Amino acid sequence: MGDRRFLDLPGPFALDRGGELPGVRVAYETWGTLAADGGNAVLVEHALTGDSHVVGGTGPGHPTPGWWSGIVGPGAALDPDRWFVVCANVLGGCQGTTGPSSAAPDGRPWGPRFPEITVGDQVRVEAALADALGIERWACVAGGSMGGMRALEWAVAEPDRVAAVFFLASAAVASADQIGTQTTQQAAIRSDPVNGLGIARRIAHLTYRSALELGARFGNQVQPDGRYAVASYLDHHADKLAARFDAGSYVVLTEAMNSWDVGRGRGGVEAALGRVTARALVAGVDTDRLYPPEQQQRVADALGVPLRLIASPYGHDGFLIETVAVDALLRELLDRRD
Repeated sequence: MGDRRFLDLPGPFALDRGGELPGVRVAYETWGTLAADGGNAVLVEHALTGDSHVVGGTGPGHPTPGWWSGIVGPGAALDPDRWFVVCANVLGGCQGTTGPSSAAPDGRPWGPRFPEITVGDQVRVEAALADALGIERWACVAGGSMGGMRALEWAVAEPDRVAAVFFLASAAVASADQIGTQTTQQAAIRSDPVNGLGIARRIAHLTYRSALELGARFGNQVQPDGRYAVASYLDHHADKLAARFDAGSYVVLTEAMNSWDVGRGRGGVEAALGRVTARALVAGVDTDRLYPPEQQQRVADALGVPLRLIASPYGHDGFLIETVAVDALLRELLDRRD
């Protein structure tokens, strides 16, 4: 398993912010075997530019290396011999699930006509996928960054369907700093359809890494071609993303992140988190300047659990890079029976 599969959900699919989609296609991958009682299913939630391909591999169904291979695989916390692991490309994405690059009813790509979506919409699509797979309750829902938002929404919106939640390097509500950064990225894309996505990625990548790491790696070095070494590094990541990601999806997904507030319509963040019945582990990265630890502390306090900090020089990207530490925390949560 691990090959990309598709599920077509019949429409219309009503959206939180108004409007509807005539239908939704969901791209997903699975690893392991679902137990007879369905009790070993784990949902892994990808971040902004991720996809369903958690584990590395080759072939046309694997467009990128696995983004969390250290967490899912033999001997890892999510060992397919024990767990049935599911990861779906998010609604609004561009790796097989309905998004701006998908065909609209008129046969042309949706493009900027694609309606605004929310994290709640994305989770309702995942709930429909769970239904189709015969999963009544997740043993765990785990995610970092944008994936952490969906993990938390699952625990709040569907408390009876989540036994454990792993909330990593994310927040319960978007901050002004995050909204400001992401609307600036959106403006870059809208103002320059050709180069805007690369510019947005450069802006974003600076928030993903720490000043400490960038300073240690690059300082003010100038390359033989006259470019600053750090600028060349950002160019590289900009080119990589532009080659594999859709600019329309980037706008739609960052706007879903901007509108994220788990407490909206639920009496506020703390009241919403009071609905959670799942075992919870809340973790952050000590050098994260995009989702600083105080945002995870708020969630931990509301859930009555300690905040677990991962020490890393890599900033926000530590949730992807520090796989040994992340694996240990997730293993601890899965093995707990409180």
